Amino acid sequence: MAYLTTNDANKERFVCIYPVYINNKKKRAEGRRIASEKAVENPMCAEIRDVLTAAGMSVYVENKTHPRERDAQFRGRVRVQLKQEDGSLCQDRFSSRDDLMFYVAEMIPRLKTRALQEGGEQQRGRRERRNR
Repeated sequence: MAYLTTNDANKERFVCIYPVYINNKKKRAEGRRIASEKAVENPMCAEIRDVLTAAGMSVYVENKTHPRERDAQFRGRVRVQLKQEDGSLCQDRFSSRDDLMFYVAEMIPRLKTRALQEGGEQQRGRRERRNR
């Protein structure tokens, strides 16, 4: 994870992604920016960071809260370097903030931590049905 100093923080090259932007449990008025069908359930800042780091993007996490977010559980935002100093894209597949958000929303459900959580919930549900 890269941390930037004030000298190399060129805000035009970095974009912010808050978890609320891709949370399907939020309404557009609450800050969601992509369609709820493409969004993910309750994403965490660390998950966004992990997905973008694995994609080879330069990211860092800030301890900030979205102005419309009331739940401290979803605290944090991820800053992602979208463009290089010369203005060219860091990666051709990510030409905009929307491309980043759609990619992250698609990849978070594939994380091992998410798969383990869902597997545990399925096992718990089976046990509860058997015990009835």
